[in-house]
Amino acid sequence: MQTIQLAIKDSVYEVALRDALVRSGPWHVESVETPRPGERCVLVMDEVCLSRVSLPLPYPERVVLLTRKDPAHLSHAWDAGIVSLVSPDDPPGTVLLAIMAAALRVPKPQTAASLGGISPNKPAAAAPISPELPLVGAKRYKTQ
Repeated sequence: MQTIQLAIKDSVYEVALRDALVRSGPWHVESVETPRPGERCVLVMDEVCLSRVSLPLPYPERVVLLTRKDPAHLSHAWDAGIVSLVSPDDPPGTVLLAIMAAALRVPKPQTAASLGGISPNKPAAAAPISPELPLVGAKRYKTQ
């Protein structure tokens, strides 16, 4: 289950977004006062929280910024390297889509199954077949 940190000062908006996330998929949603951008998760925050985070962000591609369409805020987000910007006026589906896109940018931990294919064990080397050895019981057929 993937973690999403919500660092949003507007508690009404934060609760509505949390409910939408819980209904939409298998998310582990955390409300945080202080965002932790170094963790392997998606971080949804507003411009108030962005102003409290030290820049540069370690993984700005995993951040979804909730901001007004003010040139100063947009410029600050651009300088921070944030690629996902949504407005509080955007429909909930648009905000969820931005969060899902950011979740795709979070690297997945490697599991044993992904390393070894079907079997988690390393495949054994096949025994070599030497072409010099005669085949036992092999018969030759004449073709006409």
